[in-house]
Amino acid sequence: MWELAAREAVRDNIARYTHAGDRGRVNDLAAVFTEGGVLHVKGREPAEGREAIARFLSGAVENGSRHDAGGRPGFVRHFVANIAFEHLSRTEIHTASYFVVFTGHGPDHWGRYRDRHVFEDGRWLIAHRYVRIDAAASASTMRFTN
Repeated sequence: MWELAAREAVRDNIARYTHAGDRGRVNDLAAVFTEGGVLHVKGREPAEGREAIARFLSGAVENGSRHDAGGRPGFVRHFVANIAFEHLSRTEIHTASYFVVFTGHGPDHWGRYRDRHVFEDGRWLIAHRYVRIDAAASASTMRFTN
């Protein structure tokens, strides 16, 4: 039963990351990481710690939700799929998944997450997230490049 509970907690934590980011709540997004957690986007310097993660992502969230030419507020929507559990123990779980991010202009960028989750303070948190962006739209508002 611990494995089923752990899998669901990890899935929920991944969803909290995307929902917080989509709503522009970068501090809530950073809270899904351990205090010393790392967010590493390929080709960029890793952000270490919740404060650095929030700072790193705030610009992307701001750009993605910028108002359009008609004055309508933009939006950001993350979709995560095919979460594969590659390693499970009572203290650490490794996952791999695919993602795509949409804005008001359509698909913005897409790629893969490779996460290491740890059980800390009674819950599963991301200790390390490696993001590989496979491609981005030519008009990407997030400005992630590899």
